[in-house]
Amino acid sequence: MTNTETEAPRRTTRTRRPGAKILPEHARAHNRALVLERLFHGGAMSRADLARETGLTRVTISDLVAELIGDGFVAEQGTREAAGPGKPAILVDLARDGHRIVGLDLSGNDRFTGAVMTLDGEIVARHEVVVPRDRAAILPTVVELARTLVRDAHAPVLGVGVGTPGVVDAAGVVLAAPGLGWEEVDLTGILSEAVGVPVLVANDANAAVLAEHTFGGAGDDIILVKVGRGVGAGLLTGGDPLRGARSAAGEIGHVTVGTDGGPDCVCGKVGCLEAWISVPSLSARIDAGDADDREGLLRDAGERLGIALAPIVGALDLSEVVLSGPAELLDGALASAAAETVRTRTLATFHDELQVRMTEQGQDIVLRGAAVMVLSGRLGVS
Repeated sequence: MTNTETEAPRRTTRTRRPGAKILPEHARAHNRALVLERLFHGGAMSRADLARETGLTRVTISDLVAELIGDGFVAEQGTREAAGPGKPAILVDLARDGHRIVGLDLSGNDRFTGAVMTLDGEIVARHEVVVPRDRAAILPTVVELARTLVRDAHAPVLGVGVGTPGVVDAAGVVLAAPGLGWEEVDLTGILSEAVGVPVLVANDANAAVLAEHTFGGAGDDIILVKVGRGVGAGLLTGGDPLRGARSAAGEIGHVTVGTDGGPDCVCGKVGCLEAWISVPSLSARIDAGDADDREGLLRDAGERLGIALAPIVGALDLSEVVLSGPAELLDGALASAAAETVRTRTLATFHDELQVRMTEQGQDIVLRGAAVMVLSGRLGVS
């Protein structure tokens, strides 16, 4: 196992979207989340600032801040420099080092990665384990990695977030993850019992799109395509994750792209998107060809991706496509071909300026997405 530190990611200011009418019995939890979200995105401010930002009364804000200080989620940060007469305002902020978040990324080809993070998503400790060849040993390995990370937190753990390949339902049960040999695995229940703290589990691409939205400045209507051992996508519409009727929204890897055959896929079909652009498949074709063929192969892979994305972009009116995976494969010819193909296959008036770009979150995007899952699930911060 290794242990390293990483700089905090960039954070973008967001505004909580209006939702359904808040019932009285839920109002306090809603207001707590509102205060925490303003501090998370806006940084230190006074109680008067919070009242203006949230629309809550000063009495309510004072009560909530006192409660949050008592719970260890908010801390006073000293006084603001006075701009005129009167008592300087006392600033409060999220107690960013007061709790830790544990994140697990189970999407790696040969290694599982875990991290201990601050509430800001700053990685303060990292551990990796080799993925066992024996599938029966995979789940115990994940459990031990989670235990190791919780022990290494050195602060109260707010929760554990997990990004895993496969189809994951709203309760955190992995319905199917063929690459891990899992079916109907209650990963949330197993890990919760093992580590004794709340656990939230989601598909790795769904976790990644949350990181892109919270830390990467992405808009509210996007698709993030994660390319690795397989191919999956995370979707946000109106800033909310799109799960689908069977928790399988974004499972685009086994969409057939084209009518000209193509490579065999592990699922038994021919010409699936995953068989064209997954890292092992695309790398193998590039290695087998001539050096002069490389750009042509990448452009062809990008066109296949664009064929899969065009109906999704058109149907959901998405504003951008974000790619996550090896930049040496995805950035450049592949991304450009994907963008061109989407534009030619959708209504030009609306999608001529569609962006297809690489994420700037790098290899830690799933870990930071796991942190967002915990922040949202435990504190209501998005």
